[in-house]
Amino acid sequence: MKPFSEACEQNKLPILEVLKKEISHCKKLLELGSGTGQHAVYFGQQFPDLIWQTSDVTGAHAGIQSWIDAAGLQNVLPPIALDVMTDSWPGQEYDSVFSANTTHIMCWPAVEKMLEGIGKVLLPQGTFCLYGPFNYNGSYTSESNARFDEWLKARDPESAIRDFEALNRLADDAGLTLKKDYAMPANNRLLVWVKR
Repeated sequence: MKPFSEACEQNKLPILEVLKKEISHCKKLLELGSGTGQHAVYFGQQFPDLIWQTSDVTGAHAGIQSWIDAAGLQNVLPPIALDVMTDSWPGQEYDSVFSANTTHIMCWPAVEKMLEGIGKVLLPQGTFCLYGPFNYNGSYTSESNARFDEWLKARDPESAIRDFEALNRLADDAGLTLKKDYAMPANNRLLVWVKR
């Protein structure tokens, strides 16, 4: 049976509206943390000319592959093993990278490694889109995000909603410049950086 994420189902349309503006010109995309595989298949259908490379830790691969197999899409590629802390990154470059709901479930050193790796695999003028909840100036943007952060830390003390400013510093260190910060439903954001 295919894994299913209600969050993926709910956020795919708002994310698609932003991706249409930001990655329609792109040819090769690396998705970090493909999770269930739902986003890859949905966006792969919407961007038939875009090669969508899925990736995740190996434990998630069977679920991702089940979505890819069911969709029968030629442009969505089987998942590659990518644990940002231990696995080597792909030896090729991409003109876009996408990741959704990842930075708050990773430890901070993994977030640092993720941004560093993105800086290496993204082509000049390439686009990085990061979706999720973020804090601004050290503050939650909503009560629901504050409760979510408590739940995250109870589950794993090293996870947390990340500060936008800290992420933007890491992105800058990796050679990325913030292009746009989109407000999204359910107190989420979609951050878009471009490689210098």
